[in-house]
Amino acid sequence: MEIYVVQQGDTIHTVAEKFNIAVDKLVYDNGLVYPYNLVIGQAIIIAYPKQTHIVHEGETLQSIANTYGVSEMQILRNNSFISDRGTLILGETLVISYNTIMSISTNGFIYPYVRKETLLKILPNLTYLTIFNYTISERGEVKEYYDDSSVVNTAKEYGVIPLLLASTLSPQGEPNIKIAYDILLSEEYQDRSINQFVDIMKQKGYLGMNIVLNFLDKSNQSLYLNFVRRISEHLQQEGLMFFITNNYATQESNGSISIEDIDYSKFSPYVNGLIFIKFVWSTNLGPPSPVSNIENIRAVIDYATSLVSSDKIVVGNPVIGYDWQLPYVPNWSNVSSMSIDSALYLAKETGVIIQFDEVSKTPYFYYNQIYFGAPVEHIVWFIDVRSIEELSDVILEYALNGSGIWNTMIYYPQVWTTMNARFDTVKLI
Repeated sequence: MEIYVVQQGDTIHTVAEKFNIAVDKLVYDNGLVYPYNLVIGQAIIIAYPKQTHIVHEGETLQSIANTYGVSEMQILRNNSFISDRGTLILGETLVISYNTIMSISTNGFIYPYVRKETLLKILPNLTYLTIFNYTISERGEVKEYYDDSSVVNTAKEYGVIPLLLASTLSPQGEPNIKIAYDILLSEEYQDRSINQFVDIMKQKGYLGMNIVLNFLDKSNQSLYLNFVRRISEHLQQEGLMFFITNNYATQESNGSISIEDIDYSKFSPYVNGLIFIKFVWSTNLGPPSPVSNIENIRAVIDYATSLVSSDKIVVGNPVIGYDWQLPYVPNWSNVSSMSIDSALYLAKETGVIIQFDEVSKTPYFYYNQIYFGAPVEHIVWFIDVRSIEELSDVILEYALNGSGIWNTMIYYPQVWTTMNARFDTVKLI
């Protein structure tokens, strides 16, 4: 696997020729919506297969998988275009395998209203699917938002373990600290929410729970630990899996990174895994900053692995971009979220050069937008294959259990091409 950064004068054909790779594969591996309008500074992944197969007459996905002794999911994972059309084409080349380094788990976070075609492309890449559809409300009552039965059932058809996401977050990601503490301080409320969640999981066919800890710090970790222990006891009795997602916080001062002093070793015995992820939402009120910062991530993982076995730890991977109006004024400046494709399209339309921050390992660019005849500067931060590679390097360096992707409502090919070129995805059912 190689990464190439587009230079002045490059075209999709010159890049393909430079690396001796088919144009179609280059376009699909990178999800290039505008392959004939590459942006200077845009990062392109070059993924070299270990083994390929040319489709012959009468062959099926199953027969090809049997020929090479691999699963159908592996072929779908390495050739997601099959999911787009549902059939094989005579003479087309399929990737059977890459030169992978290790096996990992992957956990995709999703809402139940995901588009069916997106879901079917993502599921071959996943071990777990965490479905965001429930909120713990007043007095421990559980609130449901959408019918998630179809997503749960489809996940299991693809060998993916569906996990119910439990939190006090609204669907827009707004935390509720009052309700969180009401639950933490009342075992009556805890029992109510736990029992309701267990009933829902048994009714819908969920195979486990993933609870988000939004306010965990040193002062309240004993309260959270008690809640986690009580959930674990209930879920173990039902044969259900249990994960914690820690929406961690870091602080930077005088060039150093400080992390909340949490003893994760006390939580570890009660869970199947701990996911460390910095949630980013469609609303972002903070000042302009990288979507993902590899220095902060490394600091968090370094601390966590000093307390918990690395094979229980999952690192988060945010997939989103933000557009900030400058100069930034709190509670006044316009901030909007965008997909990665939208960020690239905006860079193309405004004719700017994409830059890269070597500290956070994320791309960004500036552009001007005309408001009432006057130019107003904006900055856009997003992620690309270089950011994803850095996160996968952390998985390799610390021998982590895997990666959690927030979120998978949009299929972003560079994420999956990078992961599949380096890792085999574990399927547990």
